[in-house]
Amino acid sequence: MRLNIGVIKGDGIGPEIVTEAMKVLDKTGEVYGHECIYTQLLMGGASIDVHGVPLTDETIEAAKASDAVLMGSIGGDAKTSPWYQLEPSKRPEAGLLKIRKELNLFANLRPAVLYDELKGACPLKEEITDGGFDMMIMRELTGGLYFGERKTVEVDGVMTATDELTYNENEIRRIAKRGFDIAMKRRKKVTSVDKANVLDSSRLWRKVVEEVAADYPEVTLENMLVDNCAMQLVKDPRQFDVILTENMFGDILSDEASMVTGSIGMLASASLNETKFGLYEPSGGSAPDIAGKGIANPIATILSAAMMLRFSFDLDQEAEAIENAVSQVLKDGYRTIDIMSEGKTQISTSEMGDRICSYIHL
Repeated sequence: MRLNIGVIKGDGIGPEIVTEAMKVLDKTGEVYGHECIYTQLLMGGASIDVHGVPLTDETIEAAKASDAVLMGSIGGDAKTSPWYQLEPSKRPEAGLLKIRKELNLFANLRPAVLYDELKGACPLKEEITDGGFDMMIMRELTGGLYFGERKTVEVDGVMTATDELTYNENEIRRIAKRGFDIAMKRRKKVTSVDKANVLDSSRLWRKVVEEVAADYPEVTLENMLVDNCAMQLVKDPRQFDVILTENMFGDILSDEASMVTGSIGMLASASLNETKFGLYEPSGGSAPDIAGKGIANPIATILSAAMMLRFSFDLDQEAEAIENAVSQVLKDGYRTIDIMSEGKTQISTSEMGDRICSYIHL
């Protein structure tokens, strides 16, 4: 099988961690008889340096022509990088919003898994995390506050900023259906997170989600306010299976979930449209302070590549082989510096990729 993959290595540690994910994909292809065809694309700061903008129309078209896109981290140091002297619409992160919209990537999946081997890296008490946890945060990605009208004006000598939060029922229904579909393949529980006690948009969210839930009688639906969910994630993360929520809430909650797994370097993500096309990336930032030092954790990017095999190519066995390899490397005590603990063996970014490759087999 030929896998046509667009590759956006990005900025900071992006090129290093994506290189390791490509290494693991190539090894998986070698073992299972697939060929990975890569098309290198520019986005973010790397695109600004060459084209003067964070995302070109040519890159968008090349991404659309691919079966899936694997992406590294985007952005740099906001205090020192010349990219952040540009107006907001020309900065690296503006490319993220544009590509999500242009590719209609409305469903963001962020699994948060605490491996038993990494319990020591989790900041929560051991009695809370005993047995680990495995949740999927399902975030709507192309609507809400981030895509609403915004303006800053002077009113009676006072600067006033306005950001508009808008959702329609169709946007809510399609992400809800995707969330319930995924719950059917997991533990059949959906926690829908909103702020329905205050926001009209959340009241509509809750109404539509409850309508969708009626079509999934096997799935238990729980409604939870976002502030309570933030508390519950650190009080008892084991209670969650699929967390379904809107754009901004999902952005915040998924970062919180990443830290209770031990490191944001462990958190993969997938952004899907209504077909099998998806963009796959780690949830962490570009970490310019450690770029080029060979110490970045590539596991989140490698697990994102596994998600790509599962969701865009229907290669479940191959995806599981990568996930099992990651688990085995951790069991054998190998760590990058961010998840290092006493008695374990610290290895570099490229050595982590090599170790994971060594465990991929039929």
